[in-house]
Amino acid sequence: MTEYPTSQEGPQPVASGGGTDEAGHGKAPIAAAEAVRTHAAATGAAASAEPDGAAAAAASDARAARSAAGAGGSAGLPRPRRNAAVPGEVPAAAEPGRDAARPRPGATTRDPAAGAGGPGGAVEPPRPRGDSDDLVDEDGGLTAPGASGDGAAGTGAHGAGGAGRHGGGAVPVGEVSAARREGDRLRFVGAATRRIARGIDLDEIVLGLCRATVPTFSDAILVYLRDPLPVGDERPLGPVVLRLRRTDRLRPIDDLTDISSTIGAGMDLAGAAGATGELDFSQLPLVGPQGDLPAAELCEIRPGGALAEVLRGVRPVFGSSAAAKAALPELLGVDHPLPGGNRAVLAPLRGRRRVIGAAVFLRSPERPAFEQNDLLVAAQLATHTALGIDKAVLYGREAYIADELQRTMLPDSLPQPTGVRLASRYLPAAETARVGGDWYDAIPLPGSRVALVVGDVMGHSMTSAAIMGQLRTTAQTLAQLDLPPAEVLHHLDEQAQRLGSDRMATCLYAVYDPVAHRITIANAGHPPPVLLHLGGRAEVLRVPPGAPIGVGGVDFEAVELDAPAGGTLLLYTDGLVESRLRDVWTGIEQLRERLATTAQLTGLDHPPPLEALCDDVLDMLGPGDRDDDIALLAARFDGIAPSDVAYWFLDPEETAPGRARRFARRALTRWGLEELSDSLELLVSEVVTNAVRYAERPVTLRLLRTDVLRCEVGDDSPQLPRQRRARDTDEGGRGLFLVNRMARRWGATRLSSGKVVWFELSLPGRPERR
Repeated sequence: MTEYPTSQEGPQPVASGGGTDEAGHGKAPIAAAEAVRTHAAATGAAASAEPDGAAAAAASDARAARSAAGAGGSAGLPRPRRNAAVPGEVPAAAEPGRDAARPRPGATTRDPAAGAGGPGGAVEPPRPRGDSDDLVDEDGGLTAPGASGDGAAGTGAHGAGGAGRHGGGAVPVGEVSAARREGDRLRFVGAATRRIARGIDLDEIVLGLCRATVPTFSDAILVYLRDPLPVGDERPLGPVVLRLRRTDRLRPIDDLTDISSTIGAGMDLAGAAGATGELDFSQLPLVGPQGDLPAAELCEIRPGGALAEVLRGVRPVFGSSAAAKAALPELLGVDHPLPGGNRAVLAPLRGRRRVIGAAVFLRSPERPAFEQNDLLVAAQLATHTALGIDKAVLYGREAYIADELQRTMLPDSLPQPTGVRLASRYLPAAETARVGGDWYDAIPLPGSRVALVVGDVMGHSMTSAAIMGQLRTTAQTLAQLDLPPAEVLHHLDEQAQRLGSDRMATCLYAVYDPVAHRITIANAGHPPPVLLHLGGRAEVLRVPPGAPIGVGGVDFEAVELDAPAGGTLLLYTDGLVESRLRDVWTGIEQLRERLATTAQLTGLDHPPPLEALCDDVLDMLGPGDRDDDIALLAARFDGIAPSDVAYWFLDPEETAPGRARRFARRALTRWGLEELSDSLELLVSEVVTNAVRYAERPVTLRLLRTDVLRCEVGDDSPQLPRQRRARDTDEGGRGLFLVNRMARRWGATRLSSGKVVWFELSLPGRPERR
């Protein structure tokens, strides 16, 4: 008879002094329980053939065996509530002093006086006191079939000791036991599939299959999955390869010698396992822990081979069948030992469209072999596992796409513009919603300026992230046109309306000029920025609130403020200051106080480190404060001193290049950079000559000395210069070629009033910064 012991979600209960093995199962394997029940049955059979004194001794041993297998006492083993009667089992002798109307669990009672059951017949066992749901434990697992109540098939409807009637006649014990086994089998499948369905990722699902079947359904399991696993409708290229994903097995009985004294005074492990004191696990393939297995780790499925035919058939097969005998060595390896008889089941794992793996269920020789109905159980387990793996793979692909989308929409690294240092942070609302509508950006502008942007699109979905990406791209394009901040927000508002009627977002756009030490800010419904001054004072800047982007028909207003050197500007989204526990203005005040406290801790004569300041700001978040995404952008204003700036206007005349060379030479002499005179004069002459050729208004020339020497030449022509390779017969076309070869970096930016061409030269004795 096939038995399904209790299925537990976690480690099985063990005897005092014991523990759990690596797989998390209890120390008492199911094989030991089988041996105990076999020994008890054998003892009862012997008792029926012995004289009265021997029968009494055998009955005493049988009581001790029942105490070992079911009572448990202080041993901590799970006590079965019902023991199923096994057809063909030799009935045990009645115990002295026991009520004849209430026979011992799992046994029939012989009535010497030929009672209700007839002369020498079996009295019908009592009906269980509980209903069928008593077999389901608290975790959704199963108790042993027929292990609830006093007998295998309880008393009839007419009371204890009465013969139960079904259609006017007595129901045979064998039919009742078979029906109960089928009911237990169905309940086990229900509990096991629920355990498998709880997994959300691949490893949890495979682990659920192993924990649900070992030791309840099998003593060992091997799970093979395709490598790589196909996703959706993808058709993998190359041969189909199976990889051993996970194994689980029952621990040998020799680990249980420490609990032998707790099982019972009349029964020990040696009596349960045999003369050797151990159960025979020699034919159980898993002889080592995970990673030390004789089974093959990789298996390539040969087209037309035996394994391919079994997997194509989808249905589980016994290991003793001809198809499995040829397929299992191909899967596990030719040297892998297999138990004899129907003690192995090979079950293909088929997803929605294709076979994605295989599972092998194994039983030891001490346990009854698999039955025909067990193939249906294996098919149900394999189907639920395969479908769960399919969903987990699709979920993993979606999570991968979300992560890639987040990395693409947000900048990989911040630029290093002149006169300002930047730091940023981004936190998703939750691990399960890793992409939202928050974004930040820093865009270098002509004239060593930088645009600082932070925005928040409504929602946390992939749609919000896609809209955020479009708005961020639009903001970058508008910034390169050097439009005023209010104009940038106006065009973003129009873009949001083109994307849809419900596409709304808040945004704050600021432009910092390190030469003028000024910052221009325009706001579209976003929380105001906070400025931390060098002396430790934190100030919430007063900027016009504006309406969110996407409302339409709203004018945006910009304000110009001082940006003192050493100050730190903090731009953020509302997820930092607003939650279910506080309103937005309370959060802004807490942020301001946090910045002031941090500045006092680091000293009032120097600003706090930028990266540490960002981390400290995020530490202000407490439990329940993470209701939304958080984007944070911090800018430290270093500025450029007036003594490091040289600025001239040149009329668009033929003498302009010569005047530009003289101005550049004077500036280098004042800065002590005469070593760069030759290179700077050559490049300035080429760039100014190109500007004068197309300009109608005065040309601007500016030199900036920071960690590099930067030269900027501006004119009113919108046409950007392009580098080309001049032919030997051409008289011109080599200016930008020289700039590209000699300058550290160079570029051209189109403005609303023209363009700016710039290049940089490394200062002598300073490392180059790319």
